Amino acid sequence: QLQLVESGGGLVQPGGSLRLSCTASGFNLDTYTIGWFRQAPGKEREGVYCFGDSAGSPIYDESVWGRFTIARDKAKNTVYLQMNNLKPGDTAVYYCAATSPVETKCLPDEFDSWGQGTQVTVST
Repeated sequence: QLQLVESGGGLVQPGGSLRLSCTASGFNLDTYTIGWFRQAPGKEREGVYCFGDSAGSPIYDESVWGRFTIARDKAKNTVYLQMNNLKPGDTAVYYCAATSPVETKCLPDEFDSWGQGTQVTVST
């Protein structure tokens, strides 16, 4: 059974940083296309950063360019979303997701395994 567990969310002031973790069990993250998504209250879920060896070039939302980066720890079967210079507009529940190793447009409907989400709140 494929399972994803996110962690690392919390409350941070504008300009601060957080690192979200997504740990997989039941499959090797390296062989899948991985996506980070977020959903703010009253808004649709949107792609933040999608990547994978078979996914083509990484895709990320323009609003996070230069602020968010991806890292992997193969030994821990974990991927990370490093978020720097956070803004109030980044406030949302963040999800990681996985799908078969294919090219992606970083759309939620393309992904079939999801974590439970972790809340990120950027506020003074």
